[in-house]
Amino acid sequence: MIPSDKTSTAPQHRNGWAWIPTLYFAEGLPYVAVMTIAVIMYKRLGLSNTDIALYTSWLYLPWVIKPFWSPFVDILKTKRWWIITMQGLVAASLASIAFFIPTPFYIQATLAFFWLMAFSSATHDIAADGFYMLAQSVGEQSFFVGIRNTFYRLANIFGQGVLVMFAGALEEGVIHPSSKGNIPLAWSITFYLLAGIFIALTLYHKFILPKPQADLPAKRDDQSAGIFTEFGRTFVSFFNKKNIGVILLFLLTYRLGEAQLVKLASPFLLDTKEAGGLALSTTTVGFTYGTIGVAALLLGGIIGGVLVSRFGLKKWIFPMIIAIHTPNLLFVFLSHYQISTVSTIVSFVALEQFGYGFGFTAYMLYLIHVASGEHKTAHYAIGTGLMALGMMLPGMAAGKIQELIGYTNFFWWVCICTIPSFIAVFLVRKQLDPNFGKKN
Repeated sequence: MIPSDKTSTAPQHRNGWAWIPTLYFAEGLPYVAVMTIAVIMYKRLGLSNTDIALYTSWLYLPWVIKPFWSPFVDILKTKRWWIITMQGLVAASLASIAFFIPTPFYIQATLAFFWLMAFSSATHDIAADGFYMLAQSVGEQSFFVGIRNTFYRLANIFGQGVLVMFAGALEEGVIHPSSKGNIPLAWSITFYLLAGIFIALTLYHKFILPKPQADLPAKRDDQSAGIFTEFGRTFVSFFNKKNIGVILLFLLTYRLGEAQLVKLASPFLLDTKEAGGLALSTTTVGFTYGTIGVAALLLGGIIGGVLVSRFGLKKWIFPMIIAIHTPNLLFVFLSHYQISTVSTIVSFVALEQFGYGFGFTAYMLYLIHVASGEHKTAHYAIGTGLMALGMMLPGMAAGKIQELIGYTNFFWWVCICTIPSFIAVFLVRKQLDPNFGKKN
């Protein structure tokens, strides 16, 4: 049981190095568990691609609807309370998933706790970002912004890299002989380990997070109705923006192809040659996507940010959309020839992830552009909800499409699905200020 905030002796202010890296590492872990580790685990447990894509895509829903309950995080309790409580729920969810993996009804049980973890993680995102601003001065916020992003990405590397490789080593009996060939046991142990890590993070943050004076719940009096009325106006004002049709087209189609590819990339690497896959081991997939892939993704994002800061988004938005979509052709090549050389596969995945990181820079900067003006924070949250919706809906159908037409035709289909995004970028580019994104 986590002690209440009343028993904490945390100071009002504490050096950011003591809590920001671990807070954002904790923010990244459940997201990667829901979006990536779950896909690989269900594939190794024998679920079909149709079921994997459909079930795991539904897990995006808490991030889609996150803007609708964000006011409650302000009105009820402190941000610190929300952080500790949500981390406790994530830890309990991870332990429950580990417990139910070896059972006959593991699909229903684990999905229920994955959904609870997704909801807790989305709520934690709201509270953590708000707490970050309340607990630090503007100068401190600027100093730590790169650090928090780095540790969020490190959580991705740890989750889809180290943890997946750990599960693979258990499957092969490298770590524990009794788990060799026992896939449910291997993944159960992996999730127990992840639960233990999260319990430690929860307890650490319980005593380390500062208690800033500004971290107070909003007054729940007659002003509450005003808060909700203002929230409604904010939501309506987003959809009354000039060129909202073009904005929605961009936000919902920019990753239309990628939303489907990301659901089937790991299953493709894991599937047998007879099923059209590349028959890689779990450990190799963890290394390929979780280590080399994430490193390439980070490098692409850094280079993209540097170029836009020098020359503006308008100049680089077309190269960026080409970069995010063209590497999809590499999967057509891999599936058609069923390449078995690991170095070639790793190189292709690295190129695809580099292009994704480079191209995704344009998406995030355009979200900032859309949110600019009055209600900036709320409009940005709505934009991120639409971003999640643009990933959820296409991903739900991806598995069924792949099983109907095979991997090679599926990857061709992914390439075709990029066409609407090129149209959206063409329309968006005409509206962009050439100086937008440039560093002053």
